[in-house]
Amino acid sequence: MQITNEEKLALTPESGFNLVGIDPFGSFGSRLYLIEHYELYQDALKSKKRRKNPEEYLILYSNSD
Repeated sequence: MQITNEEKLALTPESGFNLVGIDPFGSFGSRLYLIEHYELYQDALKSKKRRKNPEEYLILYSNSD
């Protein structure tokens, strides 16, 4: 399954962390969807680990200062 850079960029927050789900049945270019925004990485990671299939989720963040 391929996820485009455009998808990732569209869901990358300017600050904080976005927990994003991966829809394996979504069409090319629209496989990611926003679940929730977090200010702290630890909170996003905890939420990801609580999911039934954690490998089906990404945490996106901006690396610009």
